[in-house]
Amino acid sequence: MENNNDIKTIISQCIKKGNIAFKKHAFVRMEERSIRIADILLVLKNGEIIKKYDEDKPFPSYLILGYDETNRPIHVILAIDKGKNFIWIITVYEPDKNIWDSEFKRRIKI
Repeated sequence: MENNNDIKTIISQCIKKGNIAFKKHAFVRMEERSIRIADILLVLKNGEIIKKYDEDKPFPSYLILGYDETNRPIHVILAIDKGKNFIWIITVYEPDKNIWDSEFKRRIKI
């Protein structure tokens, strides 16, 4: 199992090569929540992996916390096809202060 730095390297390489795609659900949520592609790329570049879902199918997925240019917190869930060195953006959202801790790293309510 890779550590977070390995995963961040894979994500960075995928972005540089253009090996990134957005699921339709992600685009719908981006539109609803006024989150731009540039915001997501900034989160992926500078963000922190806060949760791993190694058992997700067909590919393991990751929850990444980062901030846009206005310092708004954004969570990005992505899946990585390591065989093809490709990432899929599954969904994006601004974490709810009533559900997440003050650092937006841990759920406090389900």
